[in-house]
Amino acid sequence: MWVLIIGAAIALVFGIGGRGTPRTPATGGAMAPLRACSPARPRDPREDLTETSSILLNQHRLARETLESSVGRRLETAAAALWGPEVNRRIDLNDFDRTQIEPALTYKNRKRGRIPKRVTDIMLSAALIVGLSPLLVVVAILIKLDSPGPVFYRQERVGLYGRRFKVIKFRSMVTDAERAGAIWAQKNDTRVTRMGKFIRKTRIDEIPQALNVLAGEMSFVGPRPERPEFVALLEEKVPFYQDRHSVKPGITGWAQVEFEYGASVEDARTKHTYDLYYIKNFSLILDFIILLKTVRVTLFGLGSR
Repeated sequence: MWVLIIGAAIALVFGIGGRGTPRTPATGGAMAPLRACSPARPRDPREDLTETSSILLNQHRLARETLESSVGRRLETAAAALWGPEVNRRIDLNDFDRTQIEPALTYKNRKRGRIPKRVTDIMLSAALIVGLSPLLVVVAILIKLDSPGPVFYRQERVGLYGRRFKVIKFRSMVTDAERAGAIWAQKNDTRVTRMGKFIRKTRIDEIPQALNVLAGEMSFVGPRPERPEFVALLEEKVPFYQDRHSVKPGITGWAQVEFEYGASVEDARTKHTYDLYYIKNFSLILDFIILLKTVRVTLFGLGSR
């Protein structure tokens, strides 16, 4: 008797009174019937191939257009450098803005710009020293016989990012040429020796700077490095003069083949407009043009003092 009573109470509490009677959920709603899930359609590999091909074609087209635009600009610059009017071969400081040279500096600082130029510098410098070694020996002997003093002289210059280094040149002046302080060389300068006139006119005095190029302090082509005494003055007098230190200085440069020797603040200002043009339009094509013009300057002794 008591067993039946207890069993009935348990059935009422847990809701199992009737067989086959489902239990109502606590939320009071009816249970949703289960739906059969249809299997996902497998992706056709041809669709992946088509999508990938489209992406690659777009990337190829973009790269080709970028390359054609870049090459086109450099060819236009080369044409202007060879045949364009003089006003188009330098920068007008009145209209200059630093943003004009930022793209060129970004390109040059990448490996694709820096490595080819460095390789070219090493090859040209090594070839210059080895190929002209017999001439350099003769020049060294003549310098020693012509006047007392060392064959070479080292002078402090300002290079990349304002770093100072010692430039190496054949001595072309008397040993006490600057006892009164640093001054620019003048036309028919009496401090220049007899042998010095010849090596300055033919630019032979600059050849030892190939050692600075091999050491990584200079490039074969670039703005000429200036002395710290003059840099301090010119940075006050010439707008944006410090921007020329954003690239390595060179043995020869655009200003050297386009303008005469500078011996004043105004000359330095004019040469700086050519240096900014070179920085803005930097390319190996322009470097090659400068090298060709350097040969002409050397053969005819243009712009020397």
